[in-house]
Amino acid sequence: MLLKAAASLAGGLVLYLAFPPIGWWFCGPIGVALLALALYGTRPRRAAWIGYVGAAAFLFPTLSWVRPIGDDVWLALVGIESLFWAALAVAATFVMRLRAWPLWVACLWVAQEWARGLVPIGGFPWARLAFSQGESPYTPFAALGGAPLVSFTVALSGTLLSALVIRLGGGVRWDRVVAGTLLGAIAVPLLGFAVPRPGDEGETVRIGVIQGNVPGRGMYFLGDEPAVVLRNHANETHRLAQAVRDGKLPKPDIVVWPENSTDIDPYDSQFAHDLIDAAVKDVGVPVLVGAVVKIGTDRRATRGLVWDPVTGPGAYYDKRKLVPFGEYTPMKDLVLALSKRAHLVGRQSIAGKTPGALSMGPVTVGAVQCYEVAFDGMVRDTVEAGGTPLVVQTNNASYALTNLPPQQLAMSQLRAVEFNRAVITAATTGISAYVTPDGRVAWRTGELVADMNVVEVPVRTQSTLAARIGALPEWILILIGATATVAAIAKARRNS
Repeated sequence: MLLKAAASLAGGLVLYLAFPPIGWWFCGPIGVALLALALYGTRPRRAAWIGYVGAAAFLFPTLSWVRPIGDDVWLALVGIESLFWAALAVAATFVMRLRAWPLWVACLWVAQEWARGLVPIGGFPWARLAFSQGESPYTPFAALGGAPLVSFTVALSGTLLSALVIRLGGGVRWDRVVAGTLLGAIAVPLLGFAVPRPGDEGETVRIGVIQGNVPGRGMYFLGDEPAVVLRNHANETHRLAQAVRDGKLPKPDIVVWPENSTDIDPYDSQFAHDLIDAAVKDVGVPVLVGAVVKIGTDRRATRGLVWDPVTGPGAYYDKRKLVPFGEYTPMKDLVLALSKRAHLVGRQSIAGKTPGALSMGPVTVGAVQCYEVAFDGMVRDTVEAGGTPLVVQTNNASYALTNLPPQQLAMSQLRAVEFNRAVITAATTGISAYVTPDGRVAWRTGELVADMNVVEVPVRTQSTLAARIGALPEWILILIGATATVAAIAKARRNS
């Protein structure tokens, strides 16, 4: 049994290597294979803790970006998320008694990721298998069935590899089953190259991207004077405008600032209003400003605000998927009584109601705010509302130089392929980037530096199959996994 626990531990660590910043995508199916080998032939109760061990080995390093908030938060998050893996392990031990079990386990993996994206407290879909495949042979599957299908194909490759090892290790010589399993393991990623992709439509837009940087670090990234963050982004915009006048950069059609590029409410503060307005007038095109604005006396909204050089602030998008304990406090009275850090949230945020399709200059951009890029539905309905290209405004200042910024960039890469849209990421401290519709990072910044650029991106309107059918592939895979589990449990009871 210790050998199985060691295999699970190794599987979790190998799986971690697939995720950015290391990004060895091929470790995804290998990690799954090791985890499946650890579970094969194991009783359900033992499988639960073996699965939990593998999950912890994977999640501790993968979610280490949480540590700036506190090691206790990191431990709690990993502890809770690992429970979903334990449940997956128990279900897997039953379906592994059926024929074609690699298929059923891969479906269960999708079900596990779906559940993690729902509960607790609105879900936490980080560290899905799909998000390790920002640019790999598996990435094209996103255009057919979104992130769930990518996770499924990676998991299926892994379970097929484990089935091959089990069969050969059991003394079975080469036969049709072995040959078919090997062929399947090889064919799954190769089929990704056959996925059709929409072509270029000829229309482009020039987008200026501003990364202003921040004065502080960690939870106190604003420093002693929040106005510094706003000044940094205004100054970079003036620098971009000067570069355009000097002929060093082409004139943009629109400009994008990051989330929280001003923590001073420009509706409420004349100082903030004038600073932003001067920068926008200097560059001479609409700017999408990331602002934290007051709502009533004690609430706030995280807003993407279109600022026109002539008419000033206009249309906006309010973030809909809020970060628990970061933008609002669940079980507020209890949490505030138990934790001093919880008071750092301050004003509680209010979630927006409508998708972020904002008319800016010659295009309608699809505004997505930071945390939302991890949630399939948040991005999908933004595309359905007409957003193209997609703009991800993000503030990773508390997590600079951790593995969060590269992990989030990989999500943008997957979304680009999933929806056939160029993606612009604007971050306060990095990584700001331009991702092409085929998932390639065409330009990116460093971290903890002020930077700016103008990039020309395609404006795509053709929809992928994934965009048209939405969550249907996910539901089909979940239903298959659930049916197989019920059938396996029923069979086990009949045989007991």
